[in-house]
Amino acid sequence: MTFYERYIKGEDGKAIYSEIYDLNTEAFSEKYFGDINNVLTETFNRVAFNLEIIFSELKRRNYAFKIDFETNSDKPLVKPLSNTDSMLKQLDDAVKDFGHVPYSLQMFYKIVGACNFAWNYERKPELLWQRADPIQICSLDDLVAYVSEGDWKDYQNEILAEGNAESAELELAADYLHKDNISGGPPYSIMLSKEKCIDATFLNESHETSFINYLRICMQNCGFSKIAVPEYGNDYADFFARVKPQLKKI
Repeated sequence: MTFYERYIKGEDGKAIYSEIYDLNTEAFSEKYFGDINNVLTETFNRVAFNLEIIFSELKRRNYAFKIDFETNSDKPLVKPLSNTDSMLKQLDDAVKDFGHVPYSLQMFYKIVGACNFAWNYERKPELLWQRADPIQICSLDDLVAYVSEGDWKDYQNEILAEGNAESAELELAADYLHKDNISGGPPYSIMLSKEKCIDATFLNESHETSFINYLRICMQNCGFSKIAVPEYGNDYADFFARVKPQLKKI
């Protein structure tokens, strides 16, 4: 069976993606790419579906989303922008001196859009769940605006010259401490690759994994990658009981 047929039939997505990653650049060959594209399309359709389910339940619980939107990245959910293709071209042009935008991130912007489930502590200072690390991926238009500035390129050149990074990176989200209004660490970022790649490392996040697997962890935890960490003592059982049975595995 093809990767897609196996995926649709319910085979473990993590194992299938492991095989896809092992293909390296051959994944983009005529032999494999159509099949792999189908897998990623299904994956991100499932992510988009799951985020809608989670969002609906959080609204029902009067979750404190941000309500004053200065940018698309402030909004809880943003559908793919009408000019996504041209924006992705701008992103490619802006980062071409450093590498390639992983295909996984491109597909996220084409199918999901953007999301920000961070708690708005200005509306409600007391968080519903401590250190839960709600999912947050910035909007494509905001990312393009950021990397198109000279400061981004200068900073990437600086950290590469100093040997403080293996490659340039795109900042996509605040870390879990900043989301809780606590001074924290560097933002979660995705690595740019020297060669075209299906997926890449999601940097500065404690699971030390790929972007797609980070999304998988978020979906397994109903949108909050750290909510079930015992030391934080979060009461999430009822939330999980209502949401988790409705979510699609990625």
